[in-house]
Amino acid sequence: MANLWRLWKILFVFTRYRLDSLLPVEQLPLGLRILLWLAPWRLNPVPSRMGRGERLRLALEALGPIFIKFGQILSTRPDLIPADIVKELKRLQDDVPPFASNKAIALIEEQLGKRIAELFAEFSVEPLASASIAQVHAARLFNSDGSAGKEVVVKVVRPGIENVIERDLQLLETMARLLVKYSADGRRLKPLEVVEDYRHTIYGELNLSVEASNATQLRRNFKDSELLYMPEVYWEYTRSKVMVSERIYGIPVADIDALHAQNTNMKLLAERGVEIFFTQVFRDSFFHADMHPGNIFVSREHPQRPQYIAIDCGIVGTLTEEDQTYLAMNMLAFFNQDYHQVAQLHVDSGWVPASTKVHELAAAIRAVLEPIFEKPLAEISFGQVLIQLFSTARRFNMEVQPQLVLLQKTLLNIEGLGRQLYPQLDLWSTAKPFLERWMRERFGPKAAFKELKRQLPGWIEKAPQIPGLVHGALTRLNHLDDTQQALHKEIIALREELAESRALKRQQSIATLAIASGLFVWWQAFALGLPEMLGLGISAAGILLLVTR
Repeated sequence: MANLWRLWKILFVFTRYRLDSLLPVEQLPLGLRILLWLAPWRLNPVPSRMGRGERLRLALEALGPIFIKFGQILSTRPDLIPADIVKELKRLQDDVPPFASNKAIALIEEQLGKRIAELFAEFSVEPLASASIAQVHAARLFNSDGSAGKEVVVKVVRPGIENVIERDLQLLETMARLLVKYSADGRRLKPLEVVEDYRHTIYGELNLSVEASNATQLRRNFKDSELLYMPEVYWEYTRSKVMVSERIYGIPVADIDALHAQNTNMKLLAERGVEIFFTQVFRDSFFHADMHPGNIFVSREHPQRPQYIAIDCGIVGTLTEEDQTYLAMNMLAFFNQDYHQVAQLHVDSGWVPASTKVHELAAAIRAVLEPIFEKPLAEISFGQVLIQLFSTARRFNMEVQPQLVLLQKTLLNIEGLGRQLYPQLDLWSTAKPFLERWMRERFGPKAAFKELKRQLPGWIEKAPQIPGLVHGALTRLNHLDDTQQALHKEIIALREELAESRALKRQQSIATLAIASGLFVWWQAFALGLPEMLGLGISAAGILLLVTR
């Protein structure tokens, strides 16, 4: 019932803002077009005072955090979404309506166990920014002498947000089950696994202690780096629903005019964004997976060597070493237009069934990518390539990889952001040298020597045990030989017993046949009144019995 009520609310919001007018009706099947044309909500006029972007933004805000997250992703894709819609959806990044400040203060005091006046030398009642999951307030910590000290931001989770998210997740799970049951693509797309993966990430985002640990790890990974700065977390003021961290002053990455005004090197800024992404994914296997423009700033220092500042680390992603390797090799094969290698890697990694004919998959991939590569690399959108590949993959039962969903979303965010900063961004030539260098470091002589150094202490520690282990293995091998010989003898004996049993059964069957034959002859003689045949029947049965002996 809760799912039905939530579905009803979604339909109500959909019709209230007439989002059906955003659908490409002319591209839909005829039956669906007729159904939409006859739908009762068409009696409601399209709000004339609102543009389509505003209607979509208001609808997403009304539906809650999961839908707002979706809008945030769309806002980074001006190459896929019309400019007027993108402009409105950008407001979802840090301009969601805030909740009451008295609720925020009550939650902070409850979590930290003290009154606001005891915790902070200064505290701003009005929030600095408000997003789908939480909002932040400016504050100052106390110095040891009681004076106002470091500037910080206090992040507070929206009260009651867990119930809203759980309802949406249950609805998504129900829809995923229906997709698996009734859609031919249901199992291939793995919707239940994707929903479960999203459940894990969204609940991690609700726990600010998890976010604080993510931010601390990223800060450690990029310590003293010119590429990225991560604000410091103050753990003594951090709990599951409250987090206090260093306040930063930077230019929002979406404020292109301000970046140009300080003469920022936009080309280098865009390229460094790509480098940060690939460094997080391949060097650290720990990447910020919510890199929409509302979470990214640019330092005001050294505009010719711009440095990023990232916040809001509630969602992070990781990859196994196998996924890292296959992903890097796939990308390099894409860059080199080696379609057979791309197809073979998809089979080897298990992303398509093992029975897939590699040459057929390679031909399909070539048909998709070859026209794209005819364009200048700077005009190629990786997002468009992914969309084309996904549509092609349906023919070969390619399964969605839940562990790569966050990575794909983040890559789309990064590319969308990079093209806003520097429209001529060549993602391919920026990424290729990094991947080639990573592959050399991963599989080259230095990597082998490094692995040898890592394993050597363990080998040295176990060296004295090796003779005993070898002796034990040989002893067990001898016992195994004895056991095999005994087992072989038992098998031969069992075969002989089985042969005797079969012979006995054959004799019993013939005896039964003999008796039955004799009885049949005897019964016929009795029925026909031929007493001379009675002895013949008994004799026949006796002869057959003697033969079987």
